[in-house]
Amino acid sequence: MERKKVVLAFSGGLDTSYAVKYLTEECGYDVYTAIANTGGFSADELKEIERRALALGAVKHVSLDITKEYYERSIKYMIFGNVLRNGTYPISVSSERIFQAIAIIEYAKSIGADCVAHGSTSAGNDQVRFDLTFQILAPEIEIITPTRDMNLTREYEINYLKEHGFEADFTKLEYSINKGLWGTSVGGKETLHSDQTLPEEAYPTQMTATADSTLTIDFENGEIAGINGEKYADKVAAIQKIEELVAPYAIGRDMHIGDTIIGIKGRVGFEAGAPLLIIAAHKMLEKHTLTKWQQYWKDQLGTWYGMFLHEAQYLEPVMRDIEAFLDKSQRNVTGRVIVDLKPYRYVLVGVDSPFDLMKTSFGEYGELSRAWTADDIKGFTKILGNQMKIYHDIQKRNGRDDNKK
Repeated sequence: MERKKVVLAFSGGLDTSYAVKYLTEECGYDVYTAIANTGGFSADELKEIERRALALGAVKHVSLDITKEYYERSIKYMIFGNVLRNGTYPISVSSERIFQAIAIIEYAKSIGADCVAHGSTSAGNDQVRFDLTFQILAPEIEIITPTRDMNLTREYEINYLKEHGFEADFTKLEYSINKGLWGTSVGGKETLHSDQTLPEEAYPTQMTATADSTLTIDFENGEIAGINGEKYADKVAAIQKIEELVAPYAIGRDMHIGDTIIGIKGRVGFEAGAPLLIIAAHKMLEKHTLTKWQQYWKDQLGTWYGMFLHEAQYLEPVMRDIEAFLDKSQRNVTGRVIVDLKPYRYVLVGVDSPFDLMKTSFGEYGELSRAWTADDIKGFTKILGNQMKIYHDIQKRNGRDDNKK
């Protein structure tokens, strides 16, 4: 009887290592493993993951490099929208999962797989992101999730692997680290308690830079175009360069507290020096180059875009509509932002842009007016107050005073 073909989203960790053995030995599948790299793995790490997959019994292993696609289809719009979930988290790892799921299911379709599998548990967001993406893009392909369905413990999985001739150091680390191009998440015992935070040693990058320095970022139409005067056509390389310059200052650490897709509250620590600094610099440049109402509606749509992305709604067509708005909004977001780097923090110094709306002959705020007169302001203020004057006059006529509690 012909064996069924299953593609497993493989990270090399305990859950997906168990899944290779289980699907091969217990279910009789031909297991094809695939890792979708969004910028979080080195070449050596990818080689080790491949070695492990084949040693576990995978028929074939592939590394799918989707870093540039991840930038073009997601990170670019998170920058345009200044997306910070709950005003804090740059949606680092959670935004990657959708694109990893898309890459995995497209690979599964390309090799004619009968099934697709992942190692998510029943307690987190990732199960929804993988399942929903798989269902939408390939409803004909069965989804298999051994860890979730059997509610397995680490001890059970480790013992199972040993009994089937595979031993590796799966000692539970004190902190779980998930690294990607757009930041690194850090989970540990402290993130499970509302009154605790991560200790210094939990963060993967330690503070080594103590001398202040200045960083300049050039933007063209909202995208990074240069760093410290050097041009960057490769946007992924530009983000990596900024991270290289910022990380030694231990900039970008914080704790995100928010609502999960499945309805419970969750906490996760993160370090995302480059994302937080890029978004802050970009937003400052927009304050100089966009009108009040452009900024207002971008804030609304950016918040919705981030929420939908976090909650596995990337394939909802309204996301393409929001992206079209964000694209158009960036046509004047061009210029240089100056940033001072200091241990654990940064200071936005200022901008230099040909589209700076402060560079006007109309006047200088608080100093000089050239395009209007004192009488113009008196008349403007009188008309501006009409609606409020009418309201308070009617209130007074009826014996009411809103200014008294």
